[in-house]
Amino acid sequence: MGNFMAGAWTILIVLAVLLIIVIIGNIKIVPQAHSYVIERLGAYSASWGVGLHFKIPFIERVAKRVTLKEQVVDFPPQPVITKDNVTMQIDTVVYFQITDPKLFTYGVELPMSAIENLTATTLRNIIGDMELDESLTSRDIINTQMRAILDEATDPWGIKVNRVELKNIIPPAGIREAMEKQMKAERERREAILRAEGEKKSAILVAEGEKESRILQAEAEKQSQILRAEADKEAAIRIAEGEAEAIRNVQEATADGIKMLNAANPNEQVLAIKSLEAFVKAADGKATKLIIPSEIQGLAGLASSVKEMFTDNKTAE
Repeated sequence: MGNFMAGAWTILIVLAVLLIIVIIGNIKIVPQAHSYVIERLGAYSASWGVGLHFKIPFIERVAKRVTLKEQVVDFPPQPVITKDNVTMQIDTVVYFQITDPKLFTYGVELPMSAIENLTATTLRNIIGDMELDESLTSRDIINTQMRAILDEATDPWGIKVNRVELKNIIPPAGIREAMEKQMKAERERREAILRAEGEKKSAILVAEGEKESRILQAEAEKQSQILRAEADKEAAIRIAEGEAEAIRNVQEATADGIKMLNAANPNEQVLAIKSLEAFVKAADGKATKLIIPSEIQGLAGLASSVKEMFTDNKTAE
């Protein structure tokens, strides 16, 4: 009896451990930006979002783990033919995002292969209506048309195409060489234009510099002449002031002399001698006609008589 009870307890413990393992194994945590598609007895049951979930053991299963992030797929180059029968190689990059996990799981068997084939077909249809030059210069138009067509076509698959980019457009070797020559000629033409514009601007700057230099030189000469004229004017003023000062000093000296004579009360003989001195000074000038006052005439006769007397005395001795 004791052995039976011990065996029963062992079985219960084992079963409990197994039950705990099963329960833990059926607890699922869905990470951010993911979704789990759940099937119950082979049929779609639910799409689990972010968080903690419990799966019924042996009845439910995770059919597909789907990422909801934006994805990028780079398809290899595809041969396309333009309207003017030129074969090119074009590779595309598609940016898409899964919006419905259920449709993505059950809508198409191989979603990436389906998108690649759909992209190649759409690209051939669009490029087939364009000539080579137009296809090389219309990338934005091609990208927009392809995105609209792919987005509409992938809606039943639970996929949203956000944008499509033409990564490379590779024309045939002969056309590439011609294009390179044309681009080289265009670069040389632009270089020549830029060089000519640079030389023109340089000549204009030189001319403006020379003009500015002449203007500055003329202004300097004008300023110099003004300063020279002001200096001459100042010198003339100084000379005139000096002459005026000299005349004023002479007049003041004469006036002082007259005052002194008046103060000394000179007699008639002194005045006569002073008149004679003035007459001598006047005679030394360049005047051709002199008017001699009567007083001076008498004095002159007296001087002549005195001179004769001295002469006779010297002869007699």
